[in-house]
Amino acid sequence: EVQLVESGGGLVQAGGSLRLSCAASGFTFDAYAIGWFRQAPGKDREGVSLFNSKLGSTSYADSVKGRFTMSSDNAKNTVYLQMNSLKPEDTAVYYCAAVIKPYASGRYYLGNTYAMKSWGKGTLVTVSS
Repeated sequence: EVQLVESGGGLVQAGGSLRLSCAASGFTFDAYAIGWFRQAPGKDREGVSLFNSKLGSTSYADSVKGRFTMSSDNAKNTVYLQMNSLKPEDTAVYYCAAVIKPYASGRYYLGNTYAMKSWGKGTLVTVSS
């Protein structure tokens, strides 16, 4: 069973930075996709970034390109989301999510959150203006 635990959220001023972490366990497959999603108050959950191991590529939502960077430490089974130049509209609960044996591109999963099968409980990021 895949388990995901996020950490690193908090309160930051606009223009600041935060790094989120997602500790993953239960990954025994070669093919997987793992990424970050967020849900702002009153809005639908949306994709932020996703790494597809089959394609060896990372996809980003247009709203975060150039500001957010996803990385991983395989030895620690942890993925990170470095968030720079934060804006008040980035305020949301950020979730780590994964799917085994992905069948589509990263952008597909970013746009179809229901296709992600394992979810963490989320970490709150608040950006003040």
